[in-house]
Amino acid sequence: MRFTREQLDAFRDTTVPDLLGPDPKLIFVGINPGLWTAAVQAHFARRGNRFYPALYRSGLTDRLIDPSSGYGPGDEQYLQERGIAISNMAHRATARADELRPDELVQGAARLRDLVATANPKVVAFLGITAYRTAFASPKAKIGRQEENLHNAEVWALPNPSGLNASVQLPQLAEWFRLAGVAAGILN
Repeated sequence: MRFTREQLDAFRDTTVPDLLGPDPKLIFVGINPGLWTAAVQAHFARRGNRFYPALYRSGLTDRLIDPSSGYGPGDEQYLQERGIAISNMAHRATARADELRPDELVQGAARLRDLVATANPKVVAFLGITAYRTAFASPKAKIGRQEENLHNAEVWALPNPSGLNASVQLPQLAEWFRLAGVAAGILN
């Protein structure tokens, strides 16, 4: 599947619903949907994004999911059965995360508090340390397990899986995902 820039721009400011099953153990929280993700209505869908390769390499999934043309048959149910959920700090699709205003991230943090209170996961993993710092007014937060919880859930701030984040390689990202999966009780 291919899109022109004009076709992708038509998805600016649209939303992608949370992927949230009945018993999430680990909620991954992206910054916001990109335009490709909005176009195909599948989280982390842009080719080059390392979210699904990191899930697979971490052991959280036993198969590699390719959502670049949308989720395949059974992909969403498979993730939900594994206890994996996906949300975003801000739901508005943009070409780049830096197009978001800080207040959108702060508002997203409030919405996520409500989501976590209802869903009751064991771990919430925020994918993007800078956005996490802004959203939760934690300017000194570092990658890894955070001291505070959201309701009963452990909070982890992890590297952004975007292919543009070259400072963190796929093996490191997969290891962070694995550690969050262990904390959530999905992995041993």
